Amino acid sequence: MAIGFSLLERALAPIVRSGTLEMIGPSGERFVLGDGSGPRVVVRLSDPGAAWALLLDPDLSTGELYTDGRLSMVSGDILDFLGLMLRNAAEAPASLPVRVVDRARTAVQLWRQRNEPGRSRRNVAHHYDLGDALYGLFLDPDWQYSCAYFEHPGQSLADAQLAKKRHVAAKLCVEPHHRVLDIGCGWGGLTLYLARVAEAASVLGVTLSTQQIKRARERIDPALAAKVRFELTDYRAVEDQFDRIVSVGMFEHVGLGHYDEFFRTCRARLAPDGLMLLHTIGCSDAPSVTNPWITKYIFPGGHLPSLSDILKAVELQGLIVTDIEVLRLHYAETLAAWRANFHARRDEAVRLFDERFFRMWDYYLAMSEAAFRFENVVVFQLQIARRQDAAPLKRDYVRDVEDRLRAREGTS
Repeated sequence: MAIGFSLLERALAPIVRSGTLEMIGPSGERFVLGDGSGPRVVVRLSDPGAAWALLLDPDLSTGELYTDGRLSMVSGDILDFLGLMLRNAAEAPASLPVRVVDRARTAVQLWRQRNEPGRSRRNVAHHYDLGDALYGLFLDPDWQYSCAYFEHPGQSLADAQLAKKRHVAAKLCVEPHHRVLDIGCGWGGLTLYLARVAEAASVLGVTLSTQQIKRARERIDPALAAKVRFELTDYRAVEDQFDRIVSVGMFEHVGLGHYDEFFRTCRARLAPDGLMLLHTIGCSDAPSVTNPWITKYIFPGGHLPSLSDILKAVELQGLIVTDIEVLRLHYAETLAAWRANFHARRDEAVRLFDERFFRMWDYYLAMSEAAFRFENVVVFQLQIARRQDAAPLKRDYVRDVEDRLRAREGTS
């Protein structure tokens, strides 16, 4: 047995205690770990260097090896492998090489996340300007690229995304005279919902993606033309004040070193009696380094905040948190639906890009789902204000407003 493959077995043996993992090396050598329970997950490594890469930097190398076809699945798929490893790793200490690499990454994280406007625009283009044809392969018909809100088991992705918009709008308590700012508006679905169904007086959606803003503008119904505007601009460049501010799925791109700037800007843009709703992926445990494969290949400049990261910045800018809701497995279900859609249209994805790109995005969707199922990754919804009396005193209003919005959806 090759030295690297043998060392990999020794490294994984104390970690993989439950389930069944079989690893096959490049020369046909193999080992089996776990307690024999559950379906057998069988992984093949194509070359000796793959074993060394997994040993030295598994967080980065697993995705790279899978993307390049150097790590392939013989039995089970990549989600099964990631789920098995994450379930077990939660109960085992990290190896010395992994701890050393993580410390180094943490030390340089702030430097890498210098998301000034120019860099932010490039980071957004890296992911969101890959072409609408890609996102059309797996998103719901309203192009919602953020966590859905599943109200009951078996709910369709489209209905759950509509429920998310309804839930967000209800927490914003939008009135017909309100001016609303949507930071990171994507393809415009929430912006249009707030204007059409929530009946806001005006809604400005801002994004840095040239692809997104083109489609968003094309979606403006003539009846809403006087109320809705989409701008290709950085949130820091927005002027005026707004009665309501909403940001869904954008805060993950702000960067840890820019949280104070983000909330300082939001406070300046928010009316004294206004409300803000921040919807962001985050970590429910202590602050930590964001997955290096994700930041290198999928979301450069991104960071998943802990709740303490967010609250510290909110407090320093003189804002008040009036409500916090933690959505736990909703994003896991969303990602499962996206991945199923993506796999159903695999041939189209390969024609648009190539097989390697399909594997990269398959890994991205699978790893993200596994993180929500087996690690401390969640979605936070924070309602934020400048004054104590800006939000209703009891949470009962959320369901009442949702009921009113639901009634309007079919008629607006």
